[in-house]
Amino acid sequence: QVQLVESGGGLVQAGGSLRLSCAASGRTFDRYSVGWFRQAPGKEREFVATITGWSAADTFYGDFVKGRFKISRVNANDTVFLQMNNLKPEDTAVYYCAATRNSGLESSQSYDYWGQGTQVTVSS
Repeated sequence: QVQLVESGGGLVQAGGSLRLSCAASGRTFDRYSVGWFRQAPGKEREFVATITGWSAADTFYGDFVKGRFKISRVNANDTVFLQMNNLKPEDTAVYYCAATRNSGLESSQSYDYWGQGTQVTVSS
């Protein structure tokens, strides 16, 4: 069992930055891949980024990221970060982190554990 808690969301002006954190509890967290997804009002949940588990720490990003976001993890602290730079109003959404030991990391259906989400609002 893994429990996830997101933090770091807030209101920022376009062009600004935020760093989201996903704190996990549960054993063997380092073996889980952790992804970030987002959902804006009236839209489907969208893949943002993911980082694989164990020591590989391979990273994958949604097409819209285009170098603006960076996902990282500190297994010693059971925490995954999403650094978001050059934010745009269209990045406004609730951001969720999720964990899995499955494959298919760009699909939300592959993830077994979810946090409650953190709101990110980017003003123009």
